[in-house]
Amino acid sequence: MKIKEKTFDEKYMRLAINKAKEGILDGQTPFGACIIKDKHVISCAHNNVWKNTDITAHAEIHAIREACKTLNTVDLSGCTIYSTCEPCPMCFSACHWAKISKIVYGARIEDALKIGFNELSIHSETMKKIGGSPVEIKGNFLREESLSLFALWLEQQNKRIY
Repeated sequence: MKIKEKTFDEKYMRLAINKAKEGILDGQTPFGACIIKDKHVISCAHNNVWKNTDITAHAEIHAIREACKTLNTVDLSGCTIYSTCEPCPMCFSACHWAKISKIVYGARIEDALKIGFNELSIHSETMKKIGGSPVEIKGNFLREESLSLFALWLEQQNKRIY
């Protein structure tokens, strides 16, 4: 990996991490996502399941919805999504359907399972292989920083899980 690419990925993953922190402090779960295209932030969102009373309001879904509105299209080809945790099957499918070109994630599905989230342990790589998706996947990126979100969330008095 080139230093320039690593720095570029770090910049946008840290935006997703900061957005997840914002969500945690707002009583949401510890997940954030940022979508970029051509080095421009298109959307950045945290999980809003509790705020919206919507089980589908995961950070990735929220970021995809915002990006589609911003770009006025459902085709997010050329976009990269940075997610603080490996996308669940619903979020991976949404990335695939939106034609997102690359997924970069931090923590793993197992990490979310360990702290009590009701995750389906179907990995993005498995979904990609079975579904024949062309999306590029880069996992475990800034994993420790993403895991620190879980620790911060566990410290919260008002935390809720689904």
